[in-house]
Amino acid sequence: MILLKKILLLTVLLPAPAAAQNLIPSGSPLYKLPYKNTYVMETLVAENSFRTAKVEKTKPGTFEQARKVLPSPYWEGHAKEIEMYWRAWQIGIGNICQPLDDSGFVTSYIAPAYNGNIFMWDDAFITMFCRYGKNFFPFQKTLDNFYAKQHPDGFICREIRADGSDCFGRYDPTSTGPNLLPWSEWLYYTQFGDDNRLNKVFPVLAAYYKWLKLNRTWRNGTYWSSGWGTGMDNMPRVQDGYNTIYSNGHMIWLDACLQQIMVADILLKMGFYLERWQEIETFEDDIKRLSAYINKNMWNSKDGFLYDQYENDSLSTTQGIYAYWALQTNVLGKDRLDKLVSHLSDTAKFNRYHRIPSLAADNPKYKANGRYWVGGVWPSTNYMVISGLADKGYRKLAYDITLNHYYNVFKVYQNTGTFFEYYAPEEAAPGFMARKDFVGWTGLPPIAELIEYIFGIRANHESNTITIDVNLLDAYGIDKYPYGENGSISFKVAKRSNAEEKPKVTIKSNVPFKAVLLWGDNKVEKEIKAGSQII
Repeated sequence: MILLKKILLLTVLLPAPAAAQNLIPSGSPLYKLPYKNTYVMETLVAENSFRTAKVEKTKPGTFEQARKVLPSPYWEGHAKEIEMYWRAWQIGIGNICQPLDDSGFVTSYIAPAYNGNIFMWDDAFITMFCRYGKNFFPFQKTLDNFYAKQHPDGFICREIRADGSDCFGRYDPTSTGPNLLPWSEWLYYTQFGDDNRLNKVFPVLAAYYKWLKLNRTWRNGTYWSSGWGTGMDNMPRVQDGYNTIYSNGHMIWLDACLQQIMVADILLKMGFYLERWQEIETFEDDIKRLSAYINKNMWNSKDGFLYDQYENDSLSTTQGIYAYWALQTNVLGKDRLDKLVSHLSDTAKFNRYHRIPSLAADNPKYKANGRYWVGGVWPSTNYMVISGLADKGYRKLAYDITLNHYYNVFKVYQNTGTFFEYYAPEEAAPGFMARKDFVGWTGLPPIAELIEYIFGIRANHESNTITIDVNLLDAYGIDKYPYGENGSISFKVAKRSNAEEKPKVTIKSNVPFKAVLLWGDNKVEKEIKAGSQII
């Protein structure tokens, strides 16, 4: 009896999977305790093929082998920056892991370089730059391990241990989010047009969306989260009396609402393409309802800013990077979006030495060393802002912020030879106590931002177009740029004497596409055939 009491006590104190699997013999009637089955089954989960997939272990090649197949950039007079690009890949490749036996993971994966666990928010961003490494390693399959762990009701835990056990119970306010998996999958699709993957992931993502809608909303359909749930642990958002990290604060969380709008829009596009009409029939209404609520209730006209809303319907005064998820949606009209974006150029707020601090610099809790999310500059959220600005037509601002962020990361790399989890906003330095060798989402600046916003090469396989947005005057280019199922493209941009001079771009490709050349306010489009051409 004493032994049984000890076992039962430990099942309460320890996480349920560890308790059930490690403390109680598998033949015992207590093995499936301590919780009763309260799942309401989501029919879309029945289509989730990842939950029953066989384990697929892929052993990566060496870094020397990777260099032969990865996109190969050059940049006249900038050898050290190119060295940083390759160093990011080298560190990232070193973080590839194999699934443990009996973990329930179904594939090899790139780890976030944090604590041995996989994180939904980290791996969504990691796979965004890792898509350029598709010809070396199937990095996108990293997300398959989250899909394999989807619960019968559609829930996916935001952090999962290497042994396959969830770190949180599904009704814990910190258990899941941010919902960025569809964004990563859509970027992968627009780069490669992989219909088979789109078919496989759609029901998983739709089921997770529906779980959040059912379990993370207030009665008016708005969403709540927590510090951990948003990924921005210690940002001062909840009112006094609530825990900054663990509590939902009984408030409406702006970024959680905006992310669901972003996801609903992505799932609409997926659903239209896949002809999944029934599964997406409510998504358009969700977007309209949430967008209307945000515009009516979460916009402060005096400040020209979006805020969280407290339980008494008043608005927060915390200006943080969380508001800029609006750039990934169509929630705001042009006038309001211009006002929101203008704060990014305000030197008293977000235009600091290293852009963009997560918390506005005029907030009393802002820290010059970053101190995590009270001012830290994070490559993940910076990529969100930069990509959103470019998509919404703020190309010059996106380029300026990219260069500032990139070169601050570069200065730290020059001094240390490595990358950090986040950075200080007031000097070229790592953030306070930031983890090093973090690739990790810090692969975004030296890889994705270099390719997409400094070199300006952005693909959209859905429309079979590739944009070359030329801002540099230096000669630069990239070989083995991956596009579509088997496309490999070389871009070479000649040196220019001034920003108004039309760029000369030499393209060698084994697949046809439409090139869209941008420089300044100018635009030229040209159909590219397989072979070599100059535009």
